[in-house]
Amino acid sequence: MASKLALFVFLVIVAVAAPLPRAESQLGDLGFIRIDGTVFCSINGSIGANGAVFPNAIVQLRCGARNVVSTITNRSGVFFMVVLDPLQVTVPFALTNCSLVVATPLSTCNASLANLGGTLQSPLQLNGTIVFGRLRLTTLIPRGFQLTRAT
Repeated sequence: MASKLALFVFLVIVAVAAPLPRAESQLGDLGFIRIDGTVFCSINGSIGANGAVFPNAIVQLRCGARNVVSTITNRSGVFFMVVLDPLQVTVPFALTNCSLVVATPLSTCNASLANLGGTLQSPLQLNGTIVFGRLRLTTLIPRGFQLTRAT
């Protein structure tokens, strides 16, 4: 399944970039950002004692107060998102100004966590970059989800 998803992302990037020779000359190399990871049902977002994952959770890439892109975790708590606009969010900008936020309340996956308040949030870290000619696909991952209480 993961290989099919990677192939799909590659084909989308090729399809998007292929008809852009004028934009390519104006922008230089085109870069896209892929962000993926797993959200666990715990206050620190890591594998808990029971290893419970957080299915159907809304995960957002937030840069400042702006929600750039959102996705939903699957049954295994895994999420995947792609930032397709290299002018909107660059890798250095994402690493210093953006974070992942789980917008779904923790009580959704575990009722005993209902009174905690706050959201799971994680800064981003670089996982690697793949270059396809003038296309660059950079993968970012969560550094570690932590419960951040509303102020």
